[in-house]
Amino acid sequence: MAESERNQQLNSTLLKLRQRLEFIEFRLYWTGRLNRSDLSDAFRISPPQASNDIARYQELAPNNLTYDSALKGYVRTPDFAPVLIGASIDRFLLQVVGIAQRWLRMEDTWFDELPPVEVVALDRPPTNSEVLRRVLDAIRNKSEIEMDYSSMTGSSATRRLVAPHALGSAWGRWYVRAWAREHNDFRDYALARIANVGQATPRKIDPSSDLEWQHKIDLILIPNPELDEDQQRAQRLEHKMEDGQLRLPCRLSMAFYLMAEHKLDVEPGKLTPQQQPLILANLAEVRKAREVTRELAKQALRRAEAQ
Repeated sequence: MAESERNQQLNSTLLKLRQRLEFIEFRLYWTGRLNRSDLSDAFRISPPQASNDIARYQELAPNNLTYDSALKGYVRTPDFAPVLIGASIDRFLLQVVGIAQRWLRMEDTWFDELPPVEVVALDRPPTNSEVLRRVLDAIRNKSEIEMDYSSMTGSSATRRLVAPHALGSAWGRWYVRAWAREHNDFRDYALARIANVGQATPRKIDPSSDLEWQHKIDLILIPNPELDEDQQRAQRLEHKMEDGQLRLPCRLSMAFYLMAEHKLDVEPGKLTPQQQPLILANLAEVRKAREVTRELAKQALRRAEAQ
């Protein structure tokens, strides 16, 4: 066997072991218990291999688990401290939401059970996989595509010629960032409103001209000063602010969605402090930056069209 093949096999073995050790820690951390069959069933390994994996985890984190003879399994200790999943703790809640919204199947996660949970959200139909695949192909192959699109802007035309170059997500929706031939500018198209995608041809527009996408700016968020001190403290805690503010790097083209979600584009005083608990301290700067980059992008596109 060649050296490269042996290295690949070794890397694959180590990766699988790492996944099983993470599973052990995940179960202990979130459910407080683990037995050998949990590991065997999840990864289809033999009971002796499961025992070896648990022993390896004990070597890695000896203070995290102890054997309970009454339960015939391992339980989490009071001194438990994650050593493997610390960077992905939020995966728990994301997966709970995914299962509740039917984005994930229970068997595709490491859960053995879920807590009682209710997710309040508008039901969204599953993403059209064929549409998504063709959009991704267009991004990868630098193509312009035809697509049938239902707009919210009042346009009666449904057929669009666009050149996608990126995806964006906000408010639980996915958007396709693309150059629009009809308008000769860059726009966002809601992925869920694309009915189908037709012919693809090589694109002629360079995405680097999409200055709103290329340019990032810090959104500086602060608690609404009209809130009382306890309420302001709650906002600083919830959003993990430093020195009383949260600096959020954001692409200019995506800033609109965050501003709309948190009513950051509403002038102070138009809403009650409870309706607008956060204020965009640099609102004027963001608006000016969007205005300037949009105009520069239009000029660049007009020059490209004239050539």
